[in-house]
Amino acid sequence: MDQTIHTELLHPALISKEVNDEQIVNMFLATYDRSKYTERNYRSAINQFRHFIGQKTLREVTWREIEVYKIGLMKGFFSKSGKPQSPASVASRIAPLRSLYKWGSDPNIGIFKHNPTTSVRIPKIPVNSKNHYLTKSEVAQLLIQLKKQGTRDYLIGLTLILLGLRVSELVSIRWKDFHTDPAGISIWLTVAKGKGGKQREVKVPQMLWKKLTEYKLSQEPVKENQLLFPLTTRHVERIIQTAREQSSLKKHATPHWLRHTNATLALLQGASLQQVQEHLGHTQINTTQRYLHTVEQIKKAAPDYVEDCLGDLLS
Repeated sequence: MDQTIHTELLHPALISKEVNDEQIVNMFLATYDRSKYTERNYRSAINQFRHFIGQKTLREVTWREIEVYKIGLMKGFFSKSGKPQSPASVASRIAPLRSLYKWGSDPNIGIFKHNPTTSVRIPKIPVNSKNHYLTKSEVAQLLIQLKKQGTRDYLIGLTLILLGLRVSELVSIRWKDFHTDPAGISIWLTVAKGKGGKQREVKVPQMLWKKLTEYKLSQEPVKENQLLFPLTTRHVERIIQTAREQSSLKKHATPHWLRHTNATLALLQGASLQQVQEHLGHTQINTTQRYLHTVEQIKKAAPDYVEDCLGDLLS
């Protein structure tokens, strides 16, 4: 956020006069320690709602406007294609409004007299990502194509698969974020701003670190504060999309699929649920347990036990 906004927020006059909607949104976003991508998405969602309410101010909004807006999202009235939006897309548009009004209606903030979102229900989001992973052979297939595209693209894919990062976390990595453990044995990556602004430490496999170091040495003199991959999230998505299409993968693999793949393979190889939770930066263990259900089905499903019981009869 630029210096003029910070100065505006700190100006004593704001305490005694009513702030406008633009100032309210800036104040709200300034108080949340989120990644720049989350801040951008929050601002976009709030501005879309402000456009919907027209001349009304954020203070004048009731649950009715938010409910009508939600229904409009579900029916596709605000999408370019005119197609109904998925429950997840609707939730991603309503969640920033909930956060805004929850923050502003806090007695210590006092911007809004009430929170109009408390009675608005977000559509239930189905868990449809349980099969969004690549097999070992499919990972090899994708990596072979990424290597053909160039060293950078190959390292992007390898880093996503081995570290299980979100794409926003990947493009935020700086060389200075890598460090050794106290014993100087292992290399770790500090993910400074994960989801919700949380920080975590991710262990970097030696093979990956060796390749990253070689890549660094092949570049022009690199400063520690430089980004590892100075790209946008959309650029990374296109890199994976190109590799997927060129390698003729039947699955619709995306960068986030590689995160699912990381979790699934880790559990299959014996990692504990808690290890994977900390590694991926999940706040709730329930989120990680979704992968466990997939792994249990892969290892041995109910029909396998029946076959074991009736093995003699079937042979």
